[in-house]
Amino acid sequence: MNLGIVILNWNGEELLKQFLPSLINFTPIKHNIYIIDNGSNDNSIGFVENNYKRIKVIKLDTNYGYAKGYNIGLKNINDEILCLLNNDVEVTENWTENILKQFELEPKTAIIQPKLKNYYEKSEFDYAGAAGGYLDKYGYPYCDGRNYKKIEKDLGQYDKIKDIFWACGACFFVRKKIFEDHNGFDEIFWAHMEEIDLCWRIQNSSYKIRYNNTTEVFHANASTLNQNNPRKTFLNYRNKLFMITKNSQNNLFFLLIEKIFIDALISIFILFSKGFNHFFAIIKAYFSFYKHLNLLLEFRKNEKREIKHYKIRSIICEYLFYKR
Repeated sequence: MNLGIVILNWNGEELLKQFLPSLINFTPIKHNIYIIDNGSNDNSIGFVENNYKRIKVIKLDTNYGYAKGYNIGLKNINDEILCLLNNDVEVTENWTENILKQFELEPKTAIIQPKLKNYYEKSEFDYAGAAGGYLDKYGYPYCDGRNYKKIEKDLGQYDKIKDIFWACGACFFVRKKIFEDHNGFDEIFWAHMEEIDLCWRIQNSSYKIRYNNTTEVFHANASTLNQNNPRKTFLNYRNKLFMITKNSQNNLFFLLIEKIFIDALISIFILFSKGFNHFFAIIKAYFSFYKHLNLLLEFRKNEKREIKHYKIRSIICEYLFYKR
């Protein structure tokens, strides 16, 4: 079972200097390593070409974002299993072996996420993916190991192989054929949550998304776009709307009414806690959603919506009132 490890890079020279050594040291030579460069204008490509002859570079002419950048670049890669890896992830010894064995044993498994831990506090889970992800009714993501804002220490509490709803794009193993059969990432997202949307669509085709605790990697979360950037707030709120409109089984009218009410309350809190720029980013997210609504409804009409996407109604309420 051949593996291609693929890093999407944009102006990440310093991150590549920091994180490529562990990837080269701990990845068997039989596996291919690629960098898709999203039109960088720093010295990312020069650095890689001068120092890592093993790595194959795929150059794109501009920054297409995460979704389209991967979709374009992966057309040039033919490995059976792909690992989509952020340029800010430190891998560990034997990090690919158990994942590939799991794919061999589980033909209905489409995507696997390893245990994701915090690069800066290595006893803690990572914010982004932790021990596997889920959604609440309104599209808010949460993870085992990270309950809304609260990060857990890794005490072995999630040390089992299990089904999850979504796998984090920071370290995302996927069968290439299934990725292609589902048309890859939806490019309307540009970046953020496109991997959750893909996991949702793949499960509607009766495949599984799995978590494997026996492999762990360390993620320097938000190295490219951090939580304090209003652009991230915009993408997070808009793309949650995109996801539930496309994929939810629920009555869409009532679901959106409930979500608008919840997001309105949260936006008031954000206005006072993060400032006007983040508050305005949420407003812009809704305008962008309405602009794309007809396209989203067309997708909804033509695609299968087989699975219920949530077990918890609102992760925010659980966090604030029940201390899940």
